[in-house]
Amino acid sequence: MIDVRRLRVLREVAERGSFSAAAQALTLTQSAVSQHVAALEREVGLRLVERGTRPVELTEAGHALARHATGIFARLDGAEQELAEIAGRRHGRLRFGGFPTALATLVPAAFARFRGAHPEVTLTVVDDHLQRLIPRLEAGELDLALIYDHEALPEIAAVDAERIPLVEDRFRAVLPAGHRLAARSRPLELAELAREPWIGGAPNSAWFRIVRHACRAAGFTPRLDFTSDDYVAVQALVAAGLGVAVIPGLATAHPVPGVAIKELAAPPARRIAAARPSDGYRGPAVTGMLESLRAALG
Repeated sequence: MIDVRRLRVLREVAERGSFSAAAQALTLTQSAVSQHVAALEREVGLRLVERGTRPVELTEAGHALARHATGIFARLDGAEQELAEIAGRRHGRLRFGGFPTALATLVPAAFARFRGAHPEVTLTVVDDHLQRLIPRLEAGELDLALIYDHEALPEIAAVDAERIPLVEDRFRAVLPAGHRLAARSRPLELAELAREPWIGGAPNSAWFRIVRHACRAAGFTPRLDFTSDDYVAVQALVAAGLGVAVIPGLATAHPVPGVAIKELAAPPARRIAAARPSDGYRGPAVTGMLESLRAALG
């Protein structure tokens, strides 16, 4: 069986990039850290650290073990917190994750409502993109996270988490203010933008995979002249007349000057849900935040 103390040492080496920094964080000597890592390598029968590199680099096996170690310690920390809450020795806490557009639009009113109803709960917030929130949720580093899914994102549907549906976020077209379709009163068809230059996201961007999926269903593949995963930058590029874009509706809540936000006749939409680990603690803080989210979204 793998020694948990040695796993903790490996994780610190991975996070801090050196044996000396890990030793300082763990209040150990550098020699003791080196001995723990060497013992762990003997235990698993694989080299875990590339010695002689600055900063210290982990091998493939080392990265795999460090990743599991992060999840293990998150689970242990969660167990201690849960038991302390049950015993009444510790106030509640909530580790909440969300993607940027949700945190900027949907969440503030829910946080205010939650804080008023649960002032004793310590709320920590992780602001990150969907692809990085999911592993943290699965590892038990988050108690609750806002995520979204769509047919274009099958890997998200496969995530082992309990989901509470909240809202559907319909995408909208963003055009330069002087564009020939900017004054159109009725919704646009995606196909009407087929011949336009586009501002899109990186190839693996979850939001742009949804857009690309919708465009292909409409019979074309968008021609990208510029790419950015920053929605403000996308709008700024559109405002400069460099192309058109289709972005999530939440991202159009504060449009950049010089753009026209247009509804689409058959818009792609991402389904936003609150997700929690399938085996996570369902304490009063989690329940309270879910109630606050539902109330804030009306």
